[in-house]
Amino acid sequence: MTDKFNALEIARLAAIEDSGDAKFVGDLVTIDQEDERIASYLFESALPGYSGWRWAVTVIKVDDDAAATIADVVLLPGADALLAPEWVPYKERIEPGDVGVGDIVPTSADDLRLVPVNDALPGDDELELAEQFEFGLGRARVLSIVGRDAASKRWYESDRGPNTPIAQYAPLPCNSCGFFIPIAGSLRSAFGVCANALSPEDARVVSVDHGCGAHSQALIVPE
Repeated sequence: MTDKFNALEIARLAAIEDSGDAKFVGDLVTIDQEDERIASYLFESALPGYSGWRWAVTVIKVDDDAAATIADVVLLPGADALLAPEWVPYKERIEPGDVGVGDIVPTSADDLRLVPVNDALPGDDELELAEQFEFGLGRARVLSIVGRDAASKRWYESDRGPNTPIAQYAPLPCNSCGFFIPIAGSLRSAFGVCANALSPEDARVVSVDHGCGAHSQALIVPE
């Protein structure tokens, strides 16, 4: 490598100054002569967490007689550099169970799972007041068709649906159980809540064709 600017030492010192300690600046990798006035000096980085990165020191000379001057010092990733994973917005990273006490998970104004309540009501003149409240009167937004479909699919395919071992070995399905409470609204025909303290599904939403061994009709026959 030809050091036409004779600036190797000042480039190394610039990298050391930027890194805070000479131990974080490794061997010279290459000198790239971008044009007759600009050159880049690349040094291996020994910074913790920056494996495969290089210190890139840009040096300039305004003319043949001028002294070399440091223009910039940056860390650049090499071909085998350890990089941070691609950024994913928080609302796309959050998973069930991540929300704890005091955490706030805002929904966007254009969330497809929700619609303004007025868009969900069939019409004030067609419903009794109690029915209007069941549809969501009094709330700013309610579940859209997209939101209901997503919830139905998620619940039905979960461990409270029909395709789990506990449901398949149950004596009868949930919709015939005395502890089964149908939920209100458009999902009433497909889901309910278990109210049996002895069931593993107590206080959980279950599909009508789910089941467990604590069914109300699993009776003890007197001898």
